[in-house]
Amino acid sequence: MRKKLLVLLLLLSVSTKWAKADEGMWLPYLLGQQTYNDMVKKGLKLTKEQLYSINKASLKDAIVIFGGGCTGEIVSNEGLIFTNHHCGYGAIAAASSVEHNYLKNGFYAKNKQEEITSPMLSVQFLVKVEDVTKDVEAQLKGLSGADRTKKEQDAYAGIITKATTGTDYEAKVVPMFKGNQYLLFVYERFKDVRLVGTPPESVGKFGGDTDNWEWPRHTGDFSIFRVYASKDGKPAPYSKDNVPLKPKHFLPVSIKGVKENDYAMIFGYPGGTNRYETSYGIKLKNEVENPSLVNLRDVRLKAMMEQMVKDPAVKLQLASSYAGIANYWKFFDGETKQLKQHHVMEEKEKNEAAFAKWAQDKPEFANIMNDYAAAYKAWSPYAKHRVYLMEGVLGSPVAAYAASLMALEKALVTPGAPKDAVQQAAAAADKARTAFLESENKPSDQKILAATAHMFYNDVPKDQQPAGYFESVKSKFGSLEEDNTWKLWAASLMNNTIIFDDAKWKAFIANPDAVTLQNDPVFNYASTFIKNYGGKYQPLYTQFMMKNNDLGREYLKGIMQMQPNGNRYPDANFTMRLSYGQVKPYSPRDAVHYDYVTTMKGVIEKYVPGDYEFDLPANYVDLYNKKDFGQYKDAKRNDIVVGFITTNDITGGNSGSPVINANGELIGLAFDGNYEALSHKIQFDADYNRTICVDVRYVLWCIEKLGGAKNIINELKLVK
Repeated sequence: MRKKLLVLLLLLSVSTKWAKADEGMWLPYLLGQQTYNDMVKKGLKLTKEQLYSINKASLKDAIVIFGGGCTGEIVSNEGLIFTNHHCGYGAIAAASSVEHNYLKNGFYAKNKQEEITSPMLSVQFLVKVEDVTKDVEAQLKGLSGADRTKKEQDAYAGIITKATTGTDYEAKVVPMFKGNQYLLFVYERFKDVRLVGTPPESVGKFGGDTDNWEWPRHTGDFSIFRVYASKDGKPAPYSKDNVPLKPKHFLPVSIKGVKENDYAMIFGYPGGTNRYETSYGIKLKNEVENPSLVNLRDVRLKAMMEQMVKDPAVKLQLASSYAGIANYWKFFDGETKQLKQHHVMEEKEKNEAAFAKWAQDKPEFANIMNDYAAAYKAWSPYAKHRVYLMEGVLGSPVAAYAASLMALEKALVTPGAPKDAVQQAAAAADKARTAFLESENKPSDQKILAATAHMFYNDVPKDQQPAGYFESVKSKFGSLEEDNTWKLWAASLMNNTIIFDDAKWKAFIANPDAVTLQNDPVFNYASTFIKNYGGKYQPLYTQFMMKNNDLGREYLKGIMQMQPNGNRYPDANFTMRLSYGQVKPYSPRDAVHYDYVTTMKGVIEKYVPGDYEFDLPANYVDLYNKKDFGQYKDAKRNDIVVGFITTNDITGGNSGSPVINANGELIGLAFDGNYEALSHKIQFDADYNRTICVDVRYVLWCIEKLGGAKNIINELKLVK
C-alpha cells in the first residue's frame, strides 16, 4: 500500500504542460473548449470562429509569416504590415547606403510611389490546416530511426503534392507532440513586399545589447511594409503594375491604452521550444552546449564591434549579422542561469522518476529512461566538438564561405561525374563569392579566425582534433600557447587565399582544379575540420539524434497515456499559434518591483548623446520637451507609454506578433522576453514569465510626430 501511495504522489508531482496559468502556445485550428473557456474567463469577447475560420474572414487571415523567421500583421485594407524593427532589419540595411542611410536616419514613404522594393522578403498567409496523422502513420508502421525519417519525408511529399496540385499554394507537413500527430499547413506566398517606414535605429534599437532581454525596456521595435499583388489579387513577382493587397481581414488599431489585468492575446509563429526535454538534455545544455556557444559568440561579437564603432560604413555592412549573433548570445547565457536558478533539471528528474514508476510494468515504456541515459552517455563526449565546429571554425565568415567550396571540390574529384557538374559548381561558387565579399569585413574576420582556432585547440579534446593540423601551425608560426602564433597564422591565411585575390580567383574559376583548391590555406583549414568531424563524429551525432527522436516520441506517448485528460499543447515549431494572458507587473527579486508599462520619461532618463546604444534623434528630445504627444498620450501617466508587459507565452519567431485585446484590436507588437524567464524554451515560469511589447500608441507617435508620416496614420482604422 505504501509503495502504491508513493507512486501516486510521484505522479501528482509531475509538472505538466497544461497546469500553469497563461502557459501554452495553442493551435487556433485545434483550440479546445477548456482553453477557449479560460480565454473567455480572462476577458475574450470573440467567438472561436472569429479567431480561426476557413470559410469566413477571421483573425488568422491578418497574421503573416514575415520573411523567414518572424511574424507580421495586416493593419489596413491596403496590405499594410506592422512587424518588429529587428525583423525588417536586414531589408532596411539592404535598402540603405552611406548616402541614404535609412537604418541610421529612418525612412517613411509619403506615398506609395516612394515605397522601396525588398527582393529578399516575402510573406505567407495561412490558408488552412488539416490533420493528416492517419495518412502519415499508415506509411510508418514498425519503422524507427533513419528508416522512419526517410519514410516520413516520402509520406509528406505525397500529401503535399495532393494538397497543392493545380494551385499556387505551398504546403508542409509538421509533426506535433514529437511525432504523435501530423498536421498539414497550406500557405499562400506573396513576394512583392515593399518597405514603407522605419524609425531611426536609435529608436528602433534603443538600448542595444545592454537592454536586450531586459525589462524595463524603451525600444521602439517596429517597422512597416506593404504587400502587393496582381490586379486580380493573386501572388505575383514585383511589377510596377501590382496593386496593394486587399486582405481578407485586417486589425483595427486601438489607442485606448492598456490597464493592469487587461486581456492580451498574441497570434504568431513561435519558432521552437523543447518543453518535453529530459534532464539528460538539460544537463548537456547547461554544462557543455550553452557555455561553449556563449564563449565563442562573445569573441566574434567583440571583433565585429571593434570595427563597427570605427566606421559607419562597416556598421551598416555588419549590422544585420551582428544583431543575429548578439541576440542569442545573451539568450543562451541567460537560459543556463535561469535553468540552474529554478532547478529545472531537478524538476525534470522528478518527472522522470514518476514516469519510470508508472512504466515499470509496461514493456512498451519500461526501458525509455535507461535508453535515454545510454544515448546521452554515448554522445556527450563529442558535443563540445560539434559546437566548436559550428560556432567557432565556421563562425569565421571566410571559413564558412570556404566550406561551401567543398561542393566544387566534390565535383572535381568524383570519378564519372557529369561533364557539366564542375561548371555548375564553379558558377555557383563564383556567384556566392560575390555575395560573400560584399558582406566581408577582413579586419574583424581575421581576429575571429585567430581566436576561434585557438579556442578549438585549447578546449576540444586533443584526440578529437584533426591529425597533424595544429602541429603544422606550430612548426610554421610558433608556440600554440601564444596568442601571437594564432595572429600570424590567421594573417597568413587571409593574405594567401585565392578568395580575396581577384586575379587568382578568376584564373582558378576559369579552369578549376582540385589541387589548387585543396592547397588554398583557408579552404584547407575549413575542409580539414569539417572532414574530421564528418568522418568520425557526424555519424555518432546522427545516431544520437535518431535515437533521441524515437525515445522522445515514445516518452510523450507514454506521458499522454499516464495522464490522458491533460489539456496539452505541442512544442512550438513555427506554425501558427495563439497565446493569451494579461497585462501584469512583477517582482523579480527581493525589494524589486517592476511596473507593467514604461514611458518616454524613461527614454529620456536613459538618453546619452552620441552613445552607441542610448542616443536619440534631436527632434525626439524637442518633441518630448514640448509634450507634443497628440492623441497618443496616456491620460493616467500624462506621457506616451512606450512598452508594456504581459504574461503571454511566446518564443523566437513571435517577433513582430500582434498583441490583441479582448475585442480583436491591435494594442502592441511583441518583441522580446524577460531575462528572469529565459528558461522558457525548456520550461515556462508562471511567476516570472513576461512578454515585452511595444505599445502601439508609441509606434503611431513615432510615425506621425517623429516621422511626419500622417499619411500612414490616415490609412489605419483607429479605435479611440
